[in-house]
Amino acid sequence: MNTPMVSTPVLQPEWLGQVDPKLVQTGKIRIKNIFIALLLSALFAAALIFLAAHAFIAWMFANPQVPPLFSNPMAAKGMSYDTVTFPARDGRTFVDGWYIPAQETSDKAIVLSHGYGANREEYWVPMYDLAQFAHRLGYNVIMFDYGFASEQHKTKATGGRIEKMQLLGAVDLARERGAKQVIVWGFSMGAGTALQAALQDDNHIDGMILDSTFLLEPDTLYHNVQQYVEVPKHPSLDLLRMMFPLLNDTSMQQIPYQEVKQHQYAMPTLFIHGTEDTKAPYTIAEEIAANQDSSRSSSWIVPGARHELIYRTHNKEYLTKVANYLAQVDQPNRLIAQD
Repeated sequence: MNTPMVSTPVLQPEWLGQVDPKLVQTGKIRIKNIFIALLLSALFAAALIFLAAHAFIAWMFANPQVPPLFSNPMAAKGMSYDTVTFPARDGRTFVDGWYIPAQETSDKAIVLSHGYGANREEYWVPMYDLAQFAHRLGYNVIMFDYGFASEQHKTKATGGRIEKMQLLGAVDLARERGAKQVIVWGFSMGAGTALQAALQDDNHIDGMILDSTFLLEPDTLYHNVQQYVEVPKHPSLDLLRMMFPLLNDTSMQQIPYQEVKQHQYAMPTLFIHGTEDTKAPYTIAEEIAANQDSSRSSSWIVPGARHELIYRTHNKEYLTKVANYLAQVDQPNRLIAQD
């Protein structure tokens, strides 16, 4: 026998039927507003982090962390030296360094121009080895610190604006000490600084050896940022260009990178660069070298070589190239050996 189903009415609390629809709508609006506020806050925080990251990059460029000096020419290579302090060409800063006189009286000098983030020792090159090589060839040698590496006379890194005057101060010191021939041997940004200094004065620099030339320009700046963090070229590059004058008193417009890339220099120049250079694309060195007189200047582009490590990986060939170049400067009518 089937028992009929009896439906029992569902009892609801009295307050449920009394909820005002306007309150429900207000609650929905409030939740929507909270969501929008949270989204805007997240976007603002992301934008702030993005700006702060670029400000940090610009600040780090202006204030590189440079290790202290660990040795000296006598301790490292048995070379006698004088500790020197001299003014930059414009007289605005002072520069500290070492003057290493040739073993016999010589009227030739080599000024070593170190790279960014290093001091005059620049151990990864290694600078003492090359100073000793130049010394054995009969050159007086000047090793000095750019202002961003100085412990006594600190300046910000400016991509060459200040540094070129400090380099020209070292050239002046060499001349004051009796040099009739001055060669600048530059590395990375020290090579790019040499190119800027030679634009300023091509009468007192008789030749340049430029290893892993880094020239501060928009493309190389972005190229280096990309080595550490993936960021869009724009607005990242625009932000960095805006922040540079605020953090190191130098705008990209004050770096004559276009003039450097188009200029034919009066002095013979040897360009050395590696194809696996992730800091300074070798195509820049090729571009600058292409504008030079091929009977007096040359380039050595080393397959697979990395930034400033060419001497370490190809030391015999490196020194042969440099020795041939220096002999050519001594004998202007002799051509540089071409690859």
